[in-house]
Amino acid sequence: MEILVVEDEFAISQVLRAYLLKVGYTVVLAFDGEEALVKFQERQPDLILLDVMLPNTDGWKVLKEIRVISNCPVIMLTALGDIDYRLEGLNKGADDYIAKPFIADEVVARVKAVLRRSQTDSDNPVKRYGQLEINLKAHEVKVKGRQVSLTPRDLSVLLFLVENPNQTFTRDQLIEHIWGWDYEGSDRAVDLAIKRIRKALIEWPSDEGEIRTLRGLGYQFHVEKN
Repeated sequence: MEILVVEDEFAISQVLRAYLLKVGYTVVLAFDGEEALVKFQERQPDLILLDVMLPNTDGWKVLKEIRVISNCPVIMLTALGDIDYRLEGLNKGADDYIAKPFIADEVVARVKAVLRRSQTDSDNPVKRYGQLEINLKAHEVKVKGRQVSLTPRDLSVLLFLVENPNQTFTRDQLIEHIWGWDYEGSDRAVDLAIKRIRKALIEWPSDEGEIRTLRGLGYQFHVEKN
């Protein structure tokens, strides 16, 4: 698998490159936002490590441009460790967020975890739920035949809920199943993911299923029992 590392500090980029190469990944480097977008188009990497504070075009703008055309997993890297910045990144479509200074081994572990979540079942890549179609291999979601945009993490949340109908999951349970037990961010990330999913699936008929909020309990994919 190929990782695009977008980091303007040369020393940090070299450390990340060395650790990722050590575990078998191919690594491509970019040192500013414009170069990142060019190399993303050329290489179509499996995952992007994206610094926020970049010359020319910052990481937020790069992420926005990528999300228009791709659901490629993105992990944000930044010295801005405040929880509000983490939530901003996740709300804009990032799949994970690592604050500097970080341990390179932790970055590798996060990369592996995000790629694990985005990997597909090649024997049965397409799942259908009425007029909702999820293509795991292509990371595509269609409603009534029209493609909608979801990040890999939001797709994981949706898939987990629809494969466990009429079961209620707390925020903590969803974080454990989707984000991983070592996630250190706010549980508001779950609410933001649900909000984005609902917006993306607004045209999906509610009689085929809907994500419900059970106040004080959590979230449930509700389907009417025959």
